[in-house]
Amino acid sequence: MPATTSRISTTVRSYLKLTGLRTSFVLGGWFDAPATIHLAGELFCTPFASSRVRAAQTPCGDAVEGNFDLDGRRIHTYVWGDPQAQPYVLLAHGWSSHATRFLPWIGRLRAAGYAVVAFDQPAHGLSTGQRTNLLDFANTLEAVALRFGPAAALIGHSLGGAAVATALARGVPAERAVLIAPAADPVDAAMRFAGLVGLPQRLCQRMIAAFEAHIGFSFDAFQAHFNAPRIAHPALIVHDVEDREVPWAEGERYARFWPDSRLLSTQGLGHNRIAQDEGVITAALRFLRGEIVGERVVSSPNLPYGFA
Repeated sequence: MPATTSRISTTVRSYLKLTGLRTSFVLGGWFDAPATIHLAGELFCTPFASSRVRAAQTPCGDAVEGNFDLDGRRIHTYVWGDPQAQPYVLLAHGWSSHATRFLPWIGRLRAAGYAVVAFDQPAHGLSTGQRTNLLDFANTLEAVALRFGPAAALIGHSLGGAAVATALARGVPAERAVLIAPAADPVDAAMRFAGLVGLPQRLCQRMIAAFEAHIGFSFDAFQAHFNAPRIAHPALIVHDVEDREVPWAEGERYARFWPDSRLLSTQGLGHNRIAQDEGVITAALRFLRGEIVGERVVSSPNLPYGFA
């Protein structure tokens, strides 16, 4: 009973906080649009603090932990095995997550003969920083890959999957890639965020424009249908048809536009459990062995963005 009461209390507090946030954004949109856009932008780039708590509480087994500096932030790394002597797999976690979320993968990958490298993104886990974004995610992934050399595979979940695709499109070397519930469209992601917090659409569009001016890139530079055709490595895209956070259609878009890729659709795993599911891990290991997994997506003019 105490645990149940605590969960209910937490849910009520979260609901009241979100309701208050929505009210403030609606009112702010009318009375002080610039300040509201600024606040929304900061919130959009700030991961949940629970990422740090979970990372600190999760044991990492026999990993060798380390740190390196990247643009004034300390990036925390985890290494299992010897990436200099063994082919290695580089793991990229998603938004408000942490590297050790991938622990169910480690034993399976090590048994298959791989070393494993993982890291906490800026403002996540045991890495430093307050805010981050997809460009940061891709840049950090690229920096880790540069430190450890070409990987046998890159595996990314959610925004980590988008970072993997972005990094590969920019020339980061890897033999294969596995994208799990990958985010394909930063504009849609911003619009979903706006809907959640009650930010009016017109202000969301201005928030996107402010982001683009700040980072020096258009959001189009991170769209799956622009990046995926430039990647010449085999990929397995895994996405759940009931994903409520990143729609299945975004994984489908990667699979349609990525020349050498296949799509594995699951059901009932949602957005988060899919990253730790034994069946998904088994399918990914089969793919890494060179087996055919999933289905080849066929283009259609009836689909958004048309033919690949």
